[in-house]
Amino acid sequence: MSDREFGGNDDLSLPKATVQKIITEILHSDPGVTFAKDTRDLLIECCVEFITLISSEANDIAEKDAKKTIACEHVKAALEELDFGDYVPAVLEVAADYKKQQANREKKQTKIEQSGMTEEELIRQQQELFRSATDKFNAAQ
Repeated sequence: MSDREFGGNDDLSLPKATVQKIITEILHSDPGVTFAKDTRDLLIECCVEFITLISSEANDIAEKDAKKTIACEHVKAALEELDFGDYVPAVLEVAADYKKQQANREKKQTKIEQSGMTEEELIRQQQELFRSATDKFNAAQ
């Protein structure tokens, strides 16, 4: 599959700095080896092509299931369908880790919760602020 099949979007890419960091981390254990910039760019194109291929197949599978959202099971099925089944255990492990991280994340508090005040106290404070602003406005007149 080529970009032409997906509308030829030249904007599809991965951040070069991030890919370079990954390459550097991998090559860190082999100090004499370097990675040419054009080779890095080729690797990025290959990664984008791979993501596009898997996404397209997962989308087709989701549509067959009459789903509007591509879920983890659709990506798993796409990998298996395209003979990338060896990647499935690693993908499922990363998905489980992500799910665990999301469950452990602290729920963000709203500003009302952060204030530590009751709703009645907040309304009273708001009314006082409005009254004060109105008094200042009228005094300036």
